[in-house]
Amino acid sequence: MSSTAGFPTRQILRLLNLSEGRLRYWVRSGFVNPARGPGNRYRFRFHDLLILRTAQALIGAGLPARRVRRALEQLRRALPSGRSLTEVRILASRGEVVVQEGGRAWEPETGQWLLDLEAWELAEAAAPLTRAAAEQAEREADSMSAEEWYELGLDLEATLPEESIRAYERAIESAPDLPAPYLNLGRLHHERGDLAAAEELYRKALANGAEDPIAAFNLGVVLQDGGRWQEAAAAYRTTIERDPGYADAYYNLAAVYEQLGDGAVALQNLQAYRRLTKAGR
Repeated sequence: MSSTAGFPTRQILRLLNLSEGRLRYWVRSGFVNPARGPGNRYRFRFHDLLILRTAQALIGAGLPARRVRRALEQLRRALPSGRSLTEVRILASRGEVVVQEGGRAWEPETGQWLLDLEAWELAEAAAPLTRAAAEQAEREADSMSAEEWYELGLDLEATLPEESIRAYERAIESAPDLPAPYLNLGRLHHERGDLAAAEELYRKALANGAEDPIAAFNLGVVLQDGGRWQEAAAAYRTTIERDPGYADAYYNLAAVYEQLGDGAVALQNLQAYRRLTKAGR
């Protein structure tokens, strides 16, 4: 693992205003599971920062460690894969973590109280660290693996999107058959409105064996945005084949079939979406 991958302990302590003893206790207790870098030292990812910040807030709110640990397990499952973490907002309800992203929220029941834990705020605080990581990566470029370039891209997205794009491109250069960088690079181009580049990258992710349904779903969104209704429908059907519980795929598929003039199929998919969201999927 390159020394540029993730944040070292001393930076985490400063960023979150933690004591080293508390941080090590949380690691030993399984609150977070950082990787190991040179000298067997901990290296933390941006996901780890979100989890640690959440633990701070929940414990500060008086919740016992057992309930906090259970809440963090839910957070790990709910954090979006292949999507920008700057759109994430973390809520809590009766000691359970709820993740809100875009127009969707995973919440067990109503009555939640809001924690001030929007990921973009944490990203702003981490900006100097990610900038230093990008500069160091350039110095160590010859020793960086594709996986390390990809991980660096994840950490750079929130504060240095241009450098994040470069990191993903470096990952692809190092390992053209690795699907994950295509997926994230496609999303960045999609967010910028470059549908052609995004489509090409999503298709390459799928061609290289991306198993995550998000690859097919994101391709569907690009095709839908371009008014290519039949192709979009096929991409959403692939998403549902990979994950029958992917509620947003049914919702978007309903909108596509409405455009195609097939109201009956549109209604079927909308009903499936409502069933899944009502069940808390």
